[in-house]
Amino acid sequence: MKKKIFLLIAAVTLLTLASSSAQAAEPFFQGKTMRFIVGLSAGGGYDIFTRTIARHYGKHIPGNPTVIVDNMTGAGSMIAANYVYKAAKPDGLTIGHPNGMIFLNQIFKQPGVEFDALKYEYIGAPYQDNLVVFLTKASGITTMEQWFNAKTPVKFGGQAPGSSFSDNVPRILRAALGLPIRPVSGYKGTAEIRLAIDSGELHGNCLSWDSGKATFGKALQTGDIIPILQGVPKAHREIPNVPLAISYAKTEEAKQMIELGIHIPPTFVRPYILPPGTPKERVQILRQAFQETLRDKEFLMELEKAKLSLAPVTGEGLEKAVGTYFRQDPAVLAKLKDIIYK
Repeated sequence: MKKKIFLLIAAVTLLTLASSSAQAAEPFFQGKTMRFIVGLSAGGGYDIFTRTIARHYGKHIPGNPTVIVDNMTGAGSMIAANYVYKAAKPDGLTIGHPNGMIFLNQIFKQPGVEFDALKYEYIGAPYQDNLVVFLTKASGITTMEQWFNAKTPVKFGGQAPGSSFSDNVPRILRAALGLPIRPVSGYKGTAEIRLAIDSGELHGNCLSWDSGKATFGKALQTGDIIPILQGVPKAHREIPNVPLAISYAKTEEAKQMIELGIHIPPTFVRPYILPPGTPKERVQILRQAFQETLRDKEFLMELEKAKLSLAPVTGEGLEKAVGTYFRQDPAVLAKLKDIIYK
């Protein structure tokens, strides 16, 4: 009997503390405007996902702040990542959404990095990319055999070396598999790359399966865009007959490069981040609100309408994944660096 009374008192105490925490947070967030900073251009997967989240996020935060979305493009989202790290106030009102691949730029000591990925506060990620290589029918390549035997390199669009899968995957596939590929960087984001593909300037792009469906839409249905290769350990259930890149790797080094450069990073490629020094209690509030948003019925209805999927990662999961990558064998990372930047 005493044990039951003790447990009841403990439960009531926890509920009281949680309620007190929410009430304490409310005066800060109430009447405020929160801002998502998307590091890529409007119309792409990062932007679409963020605007969908933003429409529901505020109602799960004590005080129900207004939530807006801004795009801060440049250098594959490096400008946005730098801004959140060194310029944004660490008050919980600014949330960054860069392409997590730019964290490799820090590991590889590339110029322009003004952040430390290990010091961000991570809120979570809505999705882990299932990478797919898309080619246009106009490229004349519809099978892997044709691609391996192509006389002219296939042009892929990207933002900047090291900044995204659109840039890195083609370079890794070229080095690991010997595919004829010509990466073309300098685009602001997926929307601009899509326009270049539509005009015939480019032949393909590397995106998550869901982003590819959202980006290419009708062209996928008509066969004008073809999913030709998957950069995942296991085939996606919707395209089981599209071959895996790892299956064409003939050496252990090639397999290692594909696993390290293509299979692992999708865990942290879509992070939502806060500036270092953001009060821990606000970090926890925003993490909890993020997870509640991902379970919100109205949010899920919007996702279904947009044909987007969920494969969430918690803030703690992001911290662990980023930390693991920074602890990789330096010699292996040096090989990957040569592939991506040279």
